[in-house]
Amino acid sequence: MSSSVKKQSRKAPAKKKPQIAVVETPIADQPASTQGNAALIARREQAVPRGVASAAPVYARHAENAELWDVEGNRYIDFVGGIGVLNTGHRHPKVVEAAKAQEDHYTHTSFQVVPYEPYVALAEKLNALAPGQAPKKTLLVTTGAEAVENAVKIARAATGRPGVIAFTGSYHGRTLLTLGMTGKVTPYKKDVGPFPADVFRAPFPSVRDGISVADAITGLKNLFLTDAQPDRVAAIIIEPVLGEGGYVPVPFEMLQQLREICDEHGILLIADEVQAGFGRTGTWFAIEHSGVVPDLITVAKSMAGGYPLAGVIGRADVMDATAPGGLGGTYGGNPVACAAALAAIAAIEEEGLLARSSAMGETLKSRFSEIGKRSAPYRFWDIRGLGAMVAVEFVKDFDSAAPDADFTKRVIGYALKRGLLLLSCGMHGNAIRVMVPLTASDAIIEEGLQIFEAAVQAAVAEEVA
Repeated sequence: MSSSVKKQSRKAPAKKKPQIAVVETPIADQPASTQGNAALIARREQAVPRGVASAAPVYARHAENAELWDVEGNRYIDFVGGIGVLNTGHRHPKVVEAAKAQEDHYTHTSFQVVPYEPYVALAEKLNALAPGQAPKKTLLVTTGAEAVENAVKIARAATGRPGVIAFTGSYHGRTLLTLGMTGKVTPYKKDVGPFPADVFRAPFPSVRDGISVADAITGLKNLFLTDAQPDRVAAIIIEPVLGEGGYVPVPFEMLQQLREICDEHGILLIADEVQAGFGRTGTWFAIEHSGVVPDLITVAKSMAGGYPLAGVIGRADVMDATAPGGLGGTYGGNPVACAAALAAIAAIEEEGLLARSSAMGETLKSRFSEIGKRSAPYRFWDIRGLGAMVAVEFVKDFDSAAPDADFTKRVIGYALKRGLLLLSCGMHGNAIRVMVPLTASDAIIEEGLQIFEAAVQAAVAEEVA
């Protein structure tokens, strides 16, 4: 699941003057924007809170599959995919067609007032896709954080217990309860506490920090002794691959032991698949790689091919624990988003995108290893991931293994200037994650990797200049 670039000579690379040039490609039949990026940035500063940050200082005008053009006509290869939302690419024809067809009938009734078939059909499909033989039911909502909130609510109703255990480095959302579970202060939890009670934190296995699976399990058991009375814990929630925490896969042994511990104490196991689901790792859900069957699964992002939709899939007996009226939301399971989700799932099936993800992941890891050895042998600390959910972690040098967030920012900046969208992650902000659409062509991926290598070389050259 992970590999590190082998140490090579410490001899500094020869100085190179970075060649920075944004590729400009006109967009056929697209109306010219009345304002450029700078003007829109100025308007944004007056209208939008500074807490709503954007990674790239450019404004979108058009996107297609794994490419995006800004309002000034500059072309970018998209290795971000709307933060893992676009496994089927920008504007997948089947997704767009399904959404438009639904819009011709109705766009909203509220499922709690007048229900509709797309919600039921999608629930049936998700119940069939989720691992495990037990009967299942699905609740549809709008955002990943909303899904996590509801999963906790359902777990508490089903068990009659209040406690929730999450892990160091986890990310579960920006609402107050989900921030309590999120295991990273800056920028998410900074200055907005206190957080809800009965939320506890267990250690996550970490090679960097010397925490083994045995250490993590011991830490969890010690938590039972010190703070979290096990018969008052409703659920343990874990991302099978950490998202914001650095794209770190949970060791399968860890997931298997968590399943045993949950069964022993009557605790429900929640798999947060908001970022890792729907083919990103080569299976429908990342937890499938371990053979572990969770009690509840939270889903969102790539489920609907770019439309806002999320959900909770779970054992029918658990999902039915909440009284009628206790679950729902005005916009939950929007019919247009449901139609888009059914089309996105069909595209993943019909186009073989699960296998495509596995193959793409091998290509990415292999090419990143080559690039690291060739362009920055003492900076690529780790190359890791499941399927096409891959990250590269940068350090100052191999001896100290000190995280290098500044180098990471420079690589992202140089890549943007050359026409490649990248995004960082990790507890120290020193990893770059890849969320390129699974529908991207080999040629586009290779072009993006070439830009990435040029960006790494530019960042190294800046240091030795």
